[in-house]
Amino acid sequence: MARIAVIGGTGYAGSNIVAEAVSRGHSVVSIARTVPAERVEGAVYLEGNILDVPGLLTQIGEADVVIQALSPRGDMVGKVRPATAELFAALPENVRLGVVGGAGGSLVSPDGPRLVDAGFPDEFKAEALEAIGVLEDLQADTSGRDWFFVHPAGGFGNWAPGERTGTYRDGGPVLVSDEKGESFISGPDLGVAFVDEIENPQHHRENFAVGY
Repeated sequence: MARIAVIGGTGYAGSNIVAEAVSRGHSVVSIARTVPAERVEGAVYLEGNILDVPGLLTQIGEADVVIQALSPRGDMVGKVRPATAELFAALPENVRLGVVGGAGGSLVSPDGPRLVDAGFPDEFKAEALEAIGVLEDLQADTSGRDWFFVHPAGGFGNWAPGERTGTYRDGGPVLVSDEKGESFISGPDLGVAFVDEIENPQHHRENFAVGY
């Protein structure tokens, strides 16, 4: 059983990771700026903010894995990247960091450009670039600390929640699409992908894309 702390555990991605981890018997702490009325039974909910890294470290406690599941939107624009870098540098060396990225940083083909550079919608570009910045900071790290960074499929979001199938494909750094060119993964199956990586690590200091 792993001890998992999910920062942003009440958001769409984070709540699905919390639910999947609890269902598999892991010890889970969800940290967010507000505690929700609806909670996953078995998870511990705390109020906290990634902008307060010292306070966050106290709440994380003796976690084995910390998941950053925040979106750089609204009042968090421009703040998620530096806060994640500060958090990663402050984590104990034996704690693994996992990050919910965006589809924009995945490649459109093995030798192709990133999705964000291939006709990506302008209204989502700033958010995508900040998430890519988080990845670039992790890739530039020379401490040897372990991390993994997940690109959900292009159609991932609370507007298309989907169901849990327990299956997905791992595309490495390449966006996962089906034979029709559609890219999708449900919220529950993103949770499955994260907890699978926690239980059976396959990507050390790597980014990878998941979808159907």
